[in-house]
Amino acid sequence: MSVLNKTAAVIVTFNRSGKLMKVLDALAAQTMRPDVVLVVDNASTDDTAELVAARAKEDPSIRHLRLPENVGGAGGFHAGMKAAYQMGAQYFWISDDDAYPEPDAIEKLHGALTDFQSENTWRPSFACSRVEWIDGSLCEMNCPRTVWDWARFVQPGKAWALVDSCSFVSVMIPRWAVAKHGLPIADYFIWFDDAEYTRRIARSYPGIFVPESRVIHDTPDNRGVNFGLVDEKSLWKFKYGARNETSFRRREGGLINVLAYVYGVRRQMRAHDVPKSLRREVYKAIFRGLSFRPKVEQAG
Repeated sequence: MSVLNKTAAVIVTFNRSGKLMKVLDALAAQTMRPDVVLVVDNASTDDTAELVAARAKEDPSIRHLRLPENVGGAGGFHAGMKAAYQMGAQYFWISDDDAYPEPDAIEKLHGALTDFQSENTWRPSFACSRVEWIDGSLCEMNCPRTVWDWARFVQPGKAWALVDSCSFVSVMIPRWAVAKHGLPIADYFIWFDDAEYTRRIARSYPGIFVPESRVIHDTPDNRGVNFGLVDEKSLWKFKYGARNETSFRRREGGLINVLAYVYGVRRQMRAHDVPKSLRREVYKAIFRGLSFRPKVEQAG
């Protein structure tokens, strides 16, 4: 592959070596294999390091970036994209350690990005896959957000809807977008880092949803991000999400935007009878988000 098409896969992992090996198997079977597969290891305590080292001996494209501590998905994607940028990657394929791309998933994303630009002159800021759950249904937590004129370029055989937000599960980002808009916010730790980042780079031009590129997300259950689902086990993630989105909304739309968010969160929790003790924790996280102002770091 030419330097102009050099693609780096960035996979963030933490203590899921079994699923990670399935991801590496899926990448090895791609019709358009990444030039670099960067495994960003969030200080795993299982056998991840040993297994990745063994794979790297067989496949020199695999690089193991072990971080000194667990900085969450957000910190991992920040570190991985920064390293891949310094390696000269022109395209960044970003995904989780439990998402298995179909053999042509990466090729379909790359082809859609380049074809869309050549046919319409506009250059999309990213291209994202259709993410399916293990039973083939749409994965609820990985559904991209469309813009108002999402159908502008949709046509038979090329159903590329315009979107301004997607998850970090099989998304391809061109180098120019990273150079212009910087890196994901590492301080988010987890949740909403992908939504914030794709919305940020979509300021240049929306991304595109590419349904012919498919990936299977191997999660325990198929649930979306709804505050009505908060329980003791998931509270810690929802607290990060509430803080991070509040911070983003204040940055982008001020207090009015935050109040609209609070209203929506409150309605979801009340509708599903979330215990008051858990609601209070979510509200505290929202309050912390009002003064949480993490900086955006440039890639270069």
